[in-house]
Amino acid sequence: MKKQTVPLSYTLEDQYAAEGYSAICGTDEAGRGCLAGPVVAAACILPRGLVIDGLNDSKKLSPARREALFDVICASALSYGIAEASVEEIDSTDILSASQLAMRRAVSQLSPAPDLVLVDGNVARGFPMRAVTVVHGDSVSPSIAAASILAKVYRDRLMAALDAQYPEYGFAKHKAYCTAEHEAAIRAHGISPCHRKTFMSFLGRERGSGTKRRG
Repeated sequence: MKKQTVPLSYTLEDQYAAEGYSAICGTDEAGRGCLAGPVVAAACILPRGLVIDGLNDSKKLSPARREALFDVICASALSYGIAEASVEEIDSTDILSASQLAMRRAVSQLSPAPDLVLVDGNVARGFPMRAVTVVHGDSVSPSIAAASILAKVYRDRLMAALDAQYPEYGFAKHKAYCTAEHEAAIRAHGISPCHRKTFMSFLGRERGSGTKRRG
């Protein structure tokens, strides 16, 4: 028997719409805990009350389901944006600041511009409009869940491209998360230009100082 998916509720969106907000977006990031690659954020404004079958927190969905939903969200959204904060920006600040930067960049792409942002997590910094944090928002708000899928799929595709460039690290498999396989590859081959040097503390001072150059 096929498991029935309970649609996410627009309770939050409806609450703020009743307060007079007319363009409410959700935003979320992907790749915050990874050892390599940019952190990616997406922002999304969905039509009021739109039900997308199977929409959920991206972490609860299979890769194939996320890919299918990515296309549905892009076709159905009133507006969406996807943006990055680079490895260099992560290393020069910190991952939280870089994640917030990527979120603000994604929100800035939206047209119409939102007058309220629902931000997954418990931190919202520097948004030019009202921003409301929602802990575990990707399991609560359809707008945030849609953004989580856009960010995750986009970043997974980036990691597949990096895997073609640096096949020795296995990025297509573990997406640059800190798995035993990934750590072993870094110890064997050194760190590549796409690795976050500030995330390499597990290597120790001596091994973490080297870099691997390509081309």
